[in-house]
Amino acid sequence: MVDTDRPRDLLRFATAGSVDDGKSTLVGRLLYDTKSVLADQIEAVQRASVDKGLTTPDLSLLVDGLRAEREQGITIDVAYRYFGTPTREFVLADTPGHVQYTRNTVTGASTAELAVLLVDARHGVVEQTRRHAAVLALLRVPRLVLAINKIDLVGYDESAITAIAKDFAELARSLGFADDTVETIPVSALVGDNVAERGENTPWYEGPTLLEHLESVPVVGPDAEAPFRLPVQHVIRPRTEELHDYRGYAGQVASGTVRAGDEVVVLPEGHRTTVAEVRTADGPLTSAGAGLSVTVLLADDIDAPRGAMIAAAGDAPQVTDEIDATLCWLAEKPLVPGARLLLKHGTRTTQVIVGALGSRLDPDTVSYVDAPEKLAINDIARVSLRTADPLPVDEYARVRTTGGFLLIDPPTGNTLAAGLVGDPLALTPAVG
Repeated sequence: MVDTDRPRDLLRFATAGSVDDGKSTLVGRLLYDTKSVLADQIEAVQRASVDKGLTTPDLSLLVDGLRAEREQGITIDVAYRYFGTPTREFVLADTPGHVQYTRNTVTGASTAELAVLLVDARHGVVEQTRRHAAVLALLRVPRLVLAINKIDLVGYDESAITAIAKDFAELARSLGFADDTVETIPVSALVGDNVAERGENTPWYEGPTLLEHLESVPVVGPDAEAPFRLPVQHVIRPRTEELHDYRGYAGQVASGTVRAGDEVVVLPEGHRTTVAEVRTADGPLTSAGAGLSVTVLLADDIDAPRGAMIAAAGDAPQVTDEIDATLCWLAEKPLVPGARLLLKHGTRTTQVIVGALGSRLDPDTVSYVDAPEKLAINDIARVSLRTADPLPVDEYARVRTTGGFLLIDPPTGNTLAAGLVGDPLALTPAVG
């Protein structure tokens, strides 16, 4: 059998921060210093930098690929970058800094196991820093790195860096981040100090470089320790005489771990059985953890069609057609009560009616304010929903994968909102 109990070697992380804090330059520096870009790309950046009258390469050009971004000098879309070192592979989501693109930050951070939040050493924690930190806390990103950038522009002043770190630590604690999940690293993305190589200009800094931290930080997230969940993607029924009775349920393990002999329940129907075998195309597995695509065979002949969920029998999700949720509204068209949309949860899609709108989150003050009449783009608010079919859902604060869902526009198929079951921030709603 194949043993899957081994450390993961892939880290998904996102960058966030205010406009002009240097996110694209930092990402470009990471790609450049890890030799993750081709020689002709470097040459093109060097030529473009000379044309702009720069004496050093503008590494942000390695990232800002959209024409509109190059013209404005800002990032307006989520750019996914893939790079690696001998230690670990990385998937990086470079998200926008401008307030009007907060929705893109939601998209990029939704699957992140870590977020790098940049601040400008000259300005410290600003309004957009607080907004992005609130979004990252709402999405339950497990770990944060505060990258204090442009330290060369403040003369590598240790006291200035310490003051910013203290200010952000208070903000992080108010949002529910434990001290041991937040790392502060002073960097200069332009010069390269403490990004991949330790800077000689910061002898007072004894912590890791950004790359060292990314290579060493634990990546076993809360979903790995959560109860077992497997949304059924496909039912495998080979039409052969040898495998006449074979019925396998294929999908990606959303959370927890499954082994042969485990007692499970098939939802929403509620049938109980045990796991007979867990396997992939390479053969049987001793166990399968979160993120692994597998086929599960059950001891009993139970109907578990696409859209069903196989879950730990002793710790199953709630099956309900009424959901109290937190919505991040992503569309230009506002949301009003009574809207009839589609809700996609795991591998199931069903119709949904939007009920009352609850309190709206003010990310600047990290508190709820009175309920709006409608939700505008980038708004985050509590909402009640009623689905046509009962769904097995978890609180998002407990299991991110099965506590999240999407709202979809029926005519176009466009994604309108990212939904989180419950209130992940557990803030007190406004009264009135």
